[in-house]
Order: sequence, then C-alpha cells, then structure tokens
Amino acid sequence: MMFRKLVFGVATVALAVAGAASSSYKVTLDAPLSIGSTELKAGEYKVEMQGGKAVFKTGKTVIEVPATMGKSEHKYYRTGVVTEGSKLQEIDFGGTTENILFEGKGISATGTK
Repeated sequence: MMFRKLVFGVATVALAVAGAASSSYKVTLDAPLSIGSTELKAGEYKVEMQGGKAVFKTGKTVIEVPATMGKSEHKYYRTGVVTEGSKLQEIDFGGTTENILFEGKGISATGTK
C-alpha cells in the first residue's frame, strides 16, 4: 500500500512538472509585426516555447522563431508586447513573471501552413 502511494505521488509530481514546462499563452497582435525576416500578421496566436524557439500557432499556420524565455522581478498586470517600430522585441504574459525575448540580429524563422 505504501509503495502505491509513493508511485502515485511521484507520477503526480512528474505530470505537474511536464505540464508546467509546456505552458502556452495567448497573445493578440493588433498590427502586423516582424521578428527578423518573418512577419506575423495581426490576429490571435497561441505561443509556447519549445527548446530555444517560440512557436506561434494560428489556425493551421505554425511559425517558429528563435527566442529565450525570461523572468521579470515583478508580475505583469496584463499580456503585452514590446516593439521597436514594427519589430517585436518581447512578449510579457499577464498574471505571470514570464516573458519571451526576441533578438533582432540574425533571426531566421520557419513556418508551415
């Protein structure tokens, strides 16, 4: 009986860690923005980090862009984007301290439809 509880506890923790590692967020872009040579059209996207890439999904379109996950010292009040002109620099996720950072130099992206 004790062994069952231990196995159940370990499995629960493993699932929680796996679920947290694959968090996805929704972000709405009010205008077209670019990351390197890739343009993201205005609209709603599901965004998640997979390794060193941010994966943007909308409908059947999937766009992968090199990015890094960051943390802020404070919790973001709402989801927002940081831009420089029409270049996307950062996405801050509301209700969390997490953000995705994009570097403007040497970015190449892949997309499928």
